[in-house]
Amino acid sequence: MTWFYDPRRTYDDNYAHGPFGPLAGPADGLEAPARTATFLGHEVARPFGIPAGPLVNAAFAAAAFRHGFDVNVYKTVRTGARASHPFPNALAVHVDGDLAADRTEPLVADGDLDRATSISNSFGVPSRDPDAWQPDMAAAVAAAAEGQLLVGSFQGTHPPAGVADREAAYVADHVAAARLVAETGAPVLEMNLSCPNEGTGALLCFDAAQVARISGAVKEAVGDVPLILKLAYFRDDAALARFVDATAGIVDGYAAVNTLPARLVDSAGRPALPGAGREVAGVCGDAIRWAGLEMTARLARLRDAGAGEFAIVGVGGVLTAAHYAAYRAAGADAVMSATGAMIDPGLGAAVRAVPA
Repeated sequence: MTWFYDPRRTYDDNYAHGPFGPLAGPADGLEAPARTATFLGHEVARPFGIPAGPLVNAAFAAAAFRHGFDVNVYKTVRTGARASHPFPNALAVHVDGDLAADRTEPLVADGDLDRATSISNSFGVPSRDPDAWQPDMAAAVAAAAEGQLLVGSFQGTHPPAGVADREAAYVADHVAAARLVAETGAPVLEMNLSCPNEGTGALLCFDAAQVARISGAVKEAVGDVPLILKLAYFRDDAALARFVDATAGIVDGYAAVNTLPARLVDSAGRPALPGAGREVAGVCGDAIRWAGLEMTARLARLRDAGAGEFAIVGVGGVLTAAHYAAYRAAGADAVMSATGAMIDPGLGAAVRAVPA
């Protein structure tokens, strides 16, 4: 199996030489359909694409657009350079059925990627310096054809110890990152609140009051550019309702889910990923589809009940056109696939073939 982001190579190797496989070539026979949907004020051919993660630079984004993925997210960027976690980052995760959100037993993860449908996500949100990623993101924006859309993803970085007002500095870094992304011409922004590498208890998306403060400051800075919040899985309905109540009047949409956390070990029971703090990693792919669908439906119910007018991006375990249709039926305004698209570069064309 040839993945367009090759997990057998380092992150830097993928960045410098990818994409690989069929996605790197022309999309023979792919017909551009009429624009069939509107997403956050933009007409798109199909409200389907690839979320933040595999599209590490403009070369990847342009290839995705060529192959019928119409709404794509440029991998999350920061205000300063940050290296990826050590290789490997994406391992095959062996799950029997669905991955429960409260699972405590470890899962076996290894390099047997040829048949993998669920994989680990342990990159640490690497980023080039803005001097490098800003012109590259602008090139990715320009690669979108008619009926296609590039979303710019960003994340704030915690200030170093010793900063006098760390909370104010954290808010300011989000604002600075959002401004830098908006300067590239990205027509939609996504703020990543759900990095699986920062500990599930510390995820920003679980602090509704802080997210409201940050989102308000970001929206004041970027004006009318739509802002999506990328979420993890919320176990509690009341907590999700409080989060939406605090933010729906500020932002334009929610994307869910990122990953589900799990403790990963090798066949001998040792940590599968090298380095301190990587015992638990995010898992994406087939095993978490239930969580993405559930979050989509729960957000749709809140919207229907009058919690606000917002777009919903359904993410998690989309491996087939039928999975895309299931998310749309659950209330998603757009659907995205990372693992499925990496496994099957023809997934965009398959969704294009689904009647609008």
